[in-house]
Amino acid sequence: MTEPINPVRNQLIEELKKSGFKNEQIIAAEESRACYGYDATRQCADPMLVLLPENGHQVEIALQLAAKKQLKIFPRGAASGMSGGAIPSDDGIVLSLTRMKRILEIDQENMIATVEPGVITGELQEEVSRLGLFYPPDPASLSFSTIGGNVAENAGGPRAVKYGVTANYVMGLEAVLVNGEVIKTGNKCIKSVSGYDLTSLLVGSEGTLAVITKILLKLLPAPEAVKTSLLAFPSMTAAALAINAMFKNQIAPSTIEFLDHHSINAVREGLPFTLPEEADTVLLVEIDGTSASVLAQSQKLKELFKDDALLMIEAQNESEREQLWIARRRLSPAIANIAPHKINEDIAVPRAAIPTVITRLEKLSEKVSLPIVCFGHAGDGNIHVNVMLDKNDPEQALRGHQAIDEIFAITLDLGGTLSGEHGIGNTKSAYFDKEWSPATIATMQAVKQAFDPENRLNPGKIFP
Repeated sequence: MTEPINPVRNQLIEELKKSGFKNEQIIAAEESRACYGYDATRQCADPMLVLLPENGHQVEIALQLAAKKQLKIFPRGAASGMSGGAIPSDDGIVLSLTRMKRILEIDQENMIATVEPGVITGELQEEVSRLGLFYPPDPASLSFSTIGGNVAENAGGPRAVKYGVTANYVMGLEAVLVNGEVIKTGNKCIKSVSGYDLTSLLVGSEGTLAVITKILLKLLPAPEAVKTSLLAFPSMTAAALAINAMFKNQIAPSTIEFLDHHSINAVREGLPFTLPEEADTVLLVEIDGTSASVLAQSQKLKELFKDDALLMIEAQNESEREQLWIARRRLSPAIANIAPHKINEDIAVPRAAIPTVITRLEKLSEKVSLPIVCFGHAGDGNIHVNVMLDKNDPEQALRGHQAIDEIFAITLDLGGTLSGEHGIGNTKSAYFDKEWSPATIATMQAVKQAFDPENRLNPGKIFP
């Protein structure tokens, strides 16, 4: 069936071309637009038009024309997000920023990189590492996710326990407001307390306040050495006590990943080492820093857990380090063998609450008769909870969504939060008022109203 003529779209296309947009930057065909209506949540939508701006000026033009026609704008990066933040929730324009992919400057003296939003996270890390510098945030999608998307969602990663999340490295931004005006926030100064901190406000705003076109990122000196160890424990409680013991004994890991017993069983057969049958929880621990400090902390780690760990393996070279990471990297595809589908959430709780939340999730798993697989970032309490099910079975689908309701209730009851690194998007917006009071949400909405009074920037995200 031929798509009906859309006069608004056709008129907009003509105006865009007159303003300097090339044909290949304007995606109007229905089958091509579909490629920009999805993200990692597997939701699908059909935007009215897709634009591929190549610079900040073209973003200004797009927003100015959208304002004239009262059209909604949906900013988009690589669509690796797990919360539906890039899904066009209504008829409007998807603004894909992947062509804005220049590393504009690496200021070695001040240790700051200035980049456009379409720069791939892993490519930036490789580029600065050649200069002996280090950009720590490491989301699992770093090989294809963009810096702009990381900033919009305030992405984290395994190294967050030591180095923090994306927000800890954003020193300034250039952004385009909904009416097409440009603002600049922050600067290269280490200390800058002039006026409201608009940089922090825009980081994690999920494209609902402005479209980010330039990012200033703090860099660190590259760590001199890295040591990776794998430890197996008979219970999650024992593993949690081990984590607390590390910090109390001045061991400061850059990464502490954990796998629960479901995760262990999913990957056990493909591992290049043998895990004890009684292993209930595995910790993958990385320590980085100077060679001397890494050596001292690694020795302390071995001494601390020589009697308590069921198994302890310390990688002696890069090849062995990669072998230890196999368990974590093979996990997501491996759990697909448990059930054909999963509902994936990323709750976070205070670190000391991890054993309690795991115990309560085990009881919930029995209650709903569905496996609940937990793994993630034990060092900062960010747990990836996967309810395994067959979504084609209506009864399982119902129990799965009931499980999600209870998972969030358990999380909040333990002083946790709905998301540690994926954001709220449209998948968690219905639960937002469970975490925040009406007054808090009203304050956030007042900020949204100030930036976007007509609710045209990424509507349908965050708020219930």
